[in-house]
Amino acid sequence: MTKAELIDEVSRVVELTRKESEVIVEAVFASIVRALRGGDKIEIRGFGSFRTRERQARIGRNPKTGARVEVPAKRIPFFKPSKELKDLVNEDGGELTPAGEAPPAATAPSF
Repeated sequence: MTKAELIDEVSRVVELTRKESEVIVEAVFASIVRALRGGDKIEIRGFGSFRTRERQARIGRNPKTGARVEVPAKRIPFFKPSKELKDLVNEDGGELTPAGEAPPAATAPSF
């Protein structure tokens, strides 16, 4: 799914204009980036958590020339999915409701 498809989906589910949905999606992404830049951890219950991890400086190698290259230390974003998200992804035949929950399982009547 692309960002444009996500905006269209939000627009359809929440019944807002595409422009309003775009503002919402952009605001969510900007908030996540701002929190990660500030060193905060973002935890979305039932979905997962975002945080940054530190990569140490190291000596790399240019694969074309074989020359040694110094790679600086950096922070990288990291996402860890929640158990609920993992279960929903691995569940068979379940469409999610607009609230993000799986529909109630149909049970066969017992005779």
